[in-house]
Amino acid sequence: MKTGGVIGLGSIGGGVAICLQRSGQLAAIYDVQAAAADRVKGAPPISSSPRALAEASDCVLIAVLNGEQTLAVLSGPDGVLAANKPGQTVILLSTINMADLAGAQAMCKDAGVILIDCGVTNGPKSAENGLICMAGGEDGDLAAAKPVFDGFAQQVLHMGGPGAGMAAKIARNTTYFGCMRAGYEGAVIARNYGVSLDQLTLALSGDPTAGGGLEGALAMAKRPEAAGNADETKLREYFQMLMVKDLEVAIAEAARFGVRLPMVELIRENAASTSGLEYPLGQPIGA
Repeated sequence: MKTGGVIGLGSIGGGVAICLQRSGQLAAIYDVQAAAADRVKGAPPISSSPRALAEASDCVLIAVLNGEQTLAVLSGPDGVLAANKPGQTVILLSTINMADLAGAQAMCKDAGVILIDCGVTNGPKSAENGLICMAGGEDGDLAAAKPVFDGFAQQVLHMGGPGAGMAAKIARNTTYFGCMRAGYEGAVIARNYGVSLDQLTLALSGDPTAGGGLEGALAMAKRPEAAGNADETKLREYFQMLMVKDLEVAIAEAARFGVRLPMVELIRENAASTSGLEYPLGQPIGA
């Protein structure tokens, strides 16, 4: 397995495609918005369908937004599985809920296709071979896919069997956005007392050899203010959309076990301020 075709050329998929193009492994690309292909310089012409992409590729990498889109690109006469290539590997880079993942797994199994669920982080470095992959699948399947992973990833963490990669991504995001909310509330105190957020970041770093590294909690608080800044507002709105989507996945998965995640519910309810779209100096009492 040497070549990969990438479906979805957004921030993650576009970066993966750039890496595979650079390594000489990019076989095909596909996106519902043809202009997205402009990001991947020197790439093959955009495929006419996910099926055509799968026909041209050893491995299919899916980086769409959600579970609905994932199932759509796999199914139907123009879907990946219609290529009828038993033994082909699909690497799912999208964050989706476990029920949709189970649906995708069943579809792939029926078609004789191997599905590796692969949550990713370090997205801003996706075009620089910077993705950290949390993969779920059988040992042999991950070993066979290693040449493709080597073409775009910084690190591949084998989290366990099928499903473990997606569960790890949901757990990781639950933890990350919890820290983001803590960073927002810590920054409220700091800002109101004139504390430098850069210096507070250093204070949060701690000893990296002893489990330090909470500085990421202040990532949104340290960005430029959104008010009067259309580009910054758009970025923060996009962040909020992704955050709420992923937190709702975490809430739904916890509910399957009959439990709540009150902190995660709180972060979702206060997503606008956590994202820095309102109340930079703190939410008024009663708001």
